[in-house]
Amino acid sequence: MILDELMKNNKNNLISFHVPGHKNGKIYDLLGYKDLLESIYKMDTTEIIGTDNLHSPEGIIKKSQEKASRVFKSDKTYFLVNGTTCGIQASIMSICNDNDKILVNRDCHHSVINACILGNINPVYIDYKLDNDYFILEGVLEEDVIKSIDENLDAKALVLTYPTYYGATYDLEKICEYAHKKNMVVIVDEAHGAHLGLSEKLPKTALEQGADIVIQSTHKTLPSFTQSSMLHIKGGKVDSSKISEILRIIETSSPSYLLMSSLEIATEIYEKYGRDLMDKLLENIDNFIKDISKNDFVKVYNKFDKTKIFISLKKLGITGYELEKILRKNNIQVELSNYYGVLLICTISNYYDDFESIKNAINNIITDKKDKYFEELRTINYPKIIPKKILNPREAFYKNKKSVKIYDSIGQISGEYIIPYPPGVSILSPGEIITKEIIDYILYLKEMNISGISDTSLENIKIIER
Repeated sequence: MILDELMKNNKNNLISFHVPGHKNGKIYDLLGYKDLLESIYKMDTTEIIGTDNLHSPEGIIKKSQEKASRVFKSDKTYFLVNGTTCGIQASIMSICNDNDKILVNRDCHHSVINACILGNINPVYIDYKLDNDYFILEGVLEEDVIKSIDENLDAKALVLTYPTYYGATYDLEKICEYAHKKNMVVIVDEAHGAHLGLSEKLPKTALEQGADIVIQSTHKTLPSFTQSSMLHIKGGKVDSSKISEILRIIETSSPSYLLMSSLEIATEIYEKYGRDLMDKLLENIDNFIKDISKNDFVKVYNKFDKTKIFISLKKLGITGYELEKILRKNNIQVELSNYYGVLLICTISNYYDDFESIKNAINNIITDKKDKYFEELRTINYPKIIPKKILNPREAFYKNKKSVKIYDSIGQISGEYIIPYPPGVSILSPGEIITKEIIDYILYLKEMNISGISDTSLENIKIIER
């Protein structure tokens, strides 16, 4: 049962290199919030006298959001209790009308495509960079975005992911300046970048670089509770009243005061302690990477946002899926695994002992494996070509569908998503032509958690009836 498993993890003191950013509440203990949070269940309330209303704030919620706006340097900030997903969808639907066009990086979170279904919006995809050695998404090329803008001047908005799940960034400021010259609103999914403002050693925030709307998963890289996020607006291009209207439609009418309280705590921690904690974190990360990189069997990707560390033992013939399982046996949980390695998400709630534990675990794995027979992992191809779009997402969603054997689907129009999760990036969306490259990829890597498809055994897939 749910409670039993959660209590077991709690008793085991699982070492967390995954979200949420508070890392099993460790930061609350360190900074003196333990007593408050031990009684937080008593604060689970609703809209009564004095508690204000999230969808029409005039009291404590309004003041708390205004403080967050000041701390994160926006013109207006919304607390979100349905995650970044609802913020992305509200942002897009507040800018676009029925059948409008948006430009979006193809490696977007699938919530962007769901927004297109909800609002009958037509997405035009921008190609993305991929590190083929490790299957790491590296964001967009600035020239590809500018070219897409020039070819689609009727698009209402540009929607970009910054940073990527793996921490990769690019010159967002240049892109924002160009998009604004062409009268486009820039919406940034900064789900994995709420912490960026805590150090000059990290990439600039999306707000600093000129984005009009930025949605952050405060729970991912800062210490708020899972499902709590923030939406920030800056500049004069956005009608905030329209965003408020959409949020009233798609966000719960019974918002959690526990989630909102955790956003307030995360804001306070960010303001009071964040920069010092980030300095210490970056020092620990730097020392950790120097130590494990001394071993030729270890390959590390840590280029942009230094709080994201991708570790590969592919030279030892160990897949990321296997590495994740071995580390978990050592009481260490990573954020995700792919064929080539594992991703660590490090936050201001990770301390020296966490890095010592994973360093020792990796050294022990290498010692155990290196004298045995092994072959370096074979190279496989990620399905890089964007599938041809025949129907927009909403058209495909409402079409009649039928289920066929997965290899019989090649050349047909997909009626479902294929989304390796995490990170939740769709390699096939409803309305697109199914290719052999995509099917071969997902069947070869069956250890991936595939979301969006009805038959999780991957024997069948739904296609559009013609």
